[in-house]
Amino acid sequence: MMDNVTQPKVNFHINDGEVFFAHELSVNYNPTQFVLDFKCITPRVDPRSHDGTTNISLKHNTILLEVYYAKKIAEFLLKRVADYEKEFGKINKPASIRALEKKRTKKQAGNSEEKTTKDAPSYFG
Repeated sequence: MMDNVTQPKVNFHINDGEVFFAHELSVNYNPTQFVLDFKCITPRVDPRSHDGTTNISLKHNTILLEVYYAKKIAEFLLKRVADYEKEFGKINKPASIRALEKKRTKKQAGNSEEKTTKDAPSYFG
């Protein structure tokens, strides 16, 4: 005998997030989670401004992860990068970043008090 119980209907609405290009990433952690802070830094110049003012637009997308899932994502990302390199070849640091690092190293040698970051370019001039 068939039961005449009506099954509830469920409608799903998927809200796709806006595409986000990240120039920088910072990773922090505490005992229970990792915090990934993706940053998009864009200089904005208003051509109507006669004083040459540059505005900086900074957007953040932050992801909080339980520590176990942070480790699983790291493993997954390493595997996907290895797969990419197997298919398309080794990923190398772009020549423009190597040139910037070389320039900064020379500048730093001339002024040992100046602190610079060698791993990533500075978007604040």
